[in-house]
Amino acid sequence: MLAASDRPLHEAYDAALLDLDGVLYLGPDPVPHAAEAVRAARGHGMRVAYVTNNASRRPDVVAVHLTELGIPAEPEDVVTSGQAAVRWLAARVPAGSRVLVLGTDGLAEEVEEGGLRPVRKADGAVAVIQGLAPTTAWTDLAEASVVIRAGGLWVAGNTDSTYPSNRGPLPGNGALVAALAVATGQQPVVVGKPEPELHRASVDRVGASRPLVVGDRLDTDVLGAVRAGADSLLVLTGVTDRAQLLAAPEGMRPTYLSSDLRGLLVPHRAPVVQGDAATCGAGRAWRAGTGIATSDDSDDALRAACALSWS
Repeated sequence: MLAASDRPLHEAYDAALLDLDGVLYLGPDPVPHAAEAVRAARGHGMRVAYVTNNASRRPDVVAVHLTELGIPAEPEDVVTSGQAAVRWLAARVPAGSRVLVLGTDGLAEEVEEGGLRPVRKADGAVAVIQGLAPTTAWTDLAEASVVIRAGGLWVAGNTDSTYPSNRGPLPGNGALVAALAVATGQQPVVVGKPEPELHRASVDRVGASRPLVVGDRLDTDVLGAVRAGADSLLVLTGVTDRAQLLAAPEGMRPTYLSSDLRGLLVPHRAPVVQGDAATCGAGRAWRAGTGIATSDDSDDALRAACALSWS
């Protein structure tokens, strides 16, 4: 069941762990209302970390992009799965080890800064690090498969099946991970959401005691929050749509939901289910045949629909 908060969420929680793709931007384009909401939440004292499963860009590049979109950000505010993957590897292989990079030049730079040697060919490599890169080709997967079949470590930033864009969902890193898994019969260690490593690093980064995870995906952001014992706010500006939300399985349901990040700035009413109908404030939902109908397109009506569907 969705939770209620009598206070705006920026007052009820001391920090927001904000996903990036699909929450703050879609490709190069800003998500409507996101910048204003983040600035308002920070203005009320809420601490913010920008947490992404995307390992394609370095934190300094992400911070510049966010700043250009009107969202205050410094490199130290950004926590990426690429950073987490490099830390995982650096703790397990000798310094200076050759690591095959299946990803962007930005990920290769992270590997080098972590004291390891990034390479693009299998010769001498003891590990593979994999992140999303639009230039990944069959030849790159082939080199990685040689390392993995030889017993090399394999770490992936995430296994997101899709990547949100202004043209709709596109193949994500998980699609390429799956291809390599089929080819090698092996599975990588995954350090991004919903695994706990990225969450722990984010909480430590902002010193949060009551963090709120904010994201657009049920299978990474919300599931990661559930596994970490944290509350979550799902926004409908990225991957998850209304139908997917209504069908969310137990254990993958958000604490709160909102059309966009303005949900950080308001209280959240508790939906009430009575038989085949539910209400939330002025919003209403009821069972209609095999589906659920709502009184309007408001967030409260959608909250009522979720409560009814999940009951």
